[in-house]
Amino acid sequence: MKNRSRSARMLQRGFTILEIVIVFVLLAGIMAYVVPKIFEQSKRAEAAQAKIKLQNLAGQIEMYKLEVGKYPGSLQDLIKAPGGTENKWNGPYVKNPDELKDAWDHDYKYAVPGTGKAFDLISLGADGQVGGDGENRDLSN
Repeated sequence: MKNRSRSARMLQRGFTILEIVIVFVLLAGIMAYVVPKIFEQSKRAEAAQAKIKLQNLAGQIEMYKLEVGKYPGSLQDLIKAPGGTENKWNGPYVKNPDELKDAWDHDYKYAVPGTGKAFDLISLGADGQVGGDGENRDLSN
């Protein structure tokens, strides 16, 4: 009988505070390594999305040029026909005004003529400032 009660007490024994602390320390160490990797991957995905959006918008500008015969004077011309183009304009070339913003919700910089090309379409990166590295790097067509 004495052996039975001792076995029953051993089965009911829970975790000690030290065991719980060790588990939390191990989990914290794992999280300290994994969480930054997840955020880094998220930033890379956002930069890739920004490049794709920029290329798509550049394609819409080219479509406008093919149909109207000239490049749009502003990006707003992709949404609403400017005066004198109603007969040629087959838009809207961009349905949602949010498409005129980059992945970081900044307006694209657009200039006709461009520097060494027909037009410049530029995203100033996550910081919205000229220049930068990584996610703050400027993107252009």
